[in-house]
Amino acid sequence: MSSGMSYFEELGGTPTVKEAVDRFYRLVLDDGELATYFHGVDLPQLKAHQVKLISHVLGGPNEYAGRDLAAAHSNLGVTEAHYHKVGAYLTGVLTEMGAREEIVVAVGTTLASVAPQIIAKPDDGAGAP
Repeated sequence: MSSGMSYFEELGGTPTVKEAVDRFYRLVLDDGELATYFHGVDLPQLKAHQVKLISHVLGGPNEYAGRDLAAAHSNLGVTEAHYHKVGAYLTGVLTEMGAREEIVVAVGTTLASVAPQIIAKPDDGAGAP
């Protein structure tokens, strides 16, 4: 990484994050196990929130003004298995788009740190929401 550049800047800023979010949601919505979490969701609004959130995580502008993660996910019943699957899609997209391993690891670390706010209960092996 160039001296003084954030991961956000290194990746190409907002245009790259928007592309990553679009690719990410295509994968998630094409996954039959995960798509049900998004029925009735205002997807353009969700994507806009996700762009702001990921931008901030990558060291870009902090413009996210949505609900906190626990409140936003409290009624979804997100399983541990599904959470990890979503995380794998996100880190996979970043890798596919040329993000260095250091950036992908940093995003993975952030995902692990916020997991307790999103996962409804430990995985019981059933893998169903």
